[in-house]
Amino acid sequence: MAKSHVYRFIGMDDSSMKKILVTGGAGFIGSEVVRQFIRETPHSVVNVDKLTYSGNLESLKEVSGDPRYSFEHADICDGKALASIFERHEPDCVMHLAAESHVDRSISGPSEFIQTNVLGTYTLLEAARSYWQNLREEKKAQFRFHHISTDEVYGSLGENGLFTEETPYQPNSPYSASKASSDHLVRAWHHTYGLPVVTTNCSNNYGPYHFPEKLIPLIILNAVNGKPLPVYGRGENVRDWLYVEDHARALRLVLEKGKAGETYNIGGRCEKTNLEVVQTICAILDEVFPSRAPHASLISFVADRPGHDYRYAIDASKIERELGWLPEESFDSGIRKTVRWYLDNPEWVNHVTSGAYRIWIAEHYERGHS
Repeated sequence: MAKSHVYRFIGMDDSSMKKILVTGGAGFIGSEVVRQFIRETPHSVVNVDKLTYSGNLESLKEVSGDPRYSFEHADICDGKALASIFERHEPDCVMHLAAESHVDRSISGPSEFIQTNVLGTYTLLEAARSYWQNLREEKKAQFRFHHISTDEVYGSLGENGLFTEETPYQPNSPYSASKASSDHLVRAWHHTYGLPVVTTNCSNNYGPYHFPEKLIPLIILNAVNGKPLPVYGRGENVRDWLYVEDHARALRLVLEKGKAGETYNIGGRCEKTNLEVVQTICAILDEVFPSRAPHASLISFVADRPGHDYRYAIDASKIERELGWLPEESFDSGIRKTVRWYLDNPEWVNHVTSGAYRIWIAEHYERGHS
């Protein structure tokens, strides 16, 4: 399918530009959302990011010089900073992507996940509510708070079945519990205060600019460097995979056309076991980056993650039916693009794996420079 979609806001034409405040816009999914807005729409973006270890402004180089893009170095747990940002930028919408997101890190250190994902979401909701309540009626009616969440809040599936928007929450890790908490807060702020919110829960994302602690970039980079390819247990856990560009398009569409108070599940309809994912990457690398031995010979099965959910799979019928969204990439096409991107962007990879991007952040932002 040709990539020609350019989504617009709520019946507005190009002359009616919107300003979107994106939290976590230097992260993996957030940076793709920001790039798409600047590249494909006339709207402007305010990127609010704390720049933790996985926040990388190098992922935004292509848009950083655009006058419609601005960056605010701030923590979503800082209510005063958020109030100032809302007052100065006067956004029309909020897309909340800022979150701690790595399950393994949440197991070894859950505190940061509670702080950012729960208390940070609460603080942002209060800042948005205070701002929204003082808008004039026309802008107040068009305002949206879009909360981006995960399918992990639903728990674990067996061999059959799919997560729907009505699936009961059963989070099993500190990460998923913190995201479930944030989802409930967003729902409560809508039903209690009338804040116009939409929530999306997505399956596993993959694609360019993904931080190397996650499965797919870790496997690609380890394989290229001849390192072991760690796979939990026997690699039988199943995930539904969604190409990040498809996800970002879906998020933009929900922000534009989603109904206040509704939840939309976003999935790729691409179920794969972890071992299948790793073997697919190895086969692609055997073609485009051959080594003496097949890359699959590097696969190493390691002790399973505590409480490892067996299977996730999303029923995306609602967003397909009501908003007309469909993913444009199959897993085969998306994973090939992803492998190729990591091979073609060694500078980004080297800066991330060496920590050099953190030095750049410290020089430019932590010392007050802009």
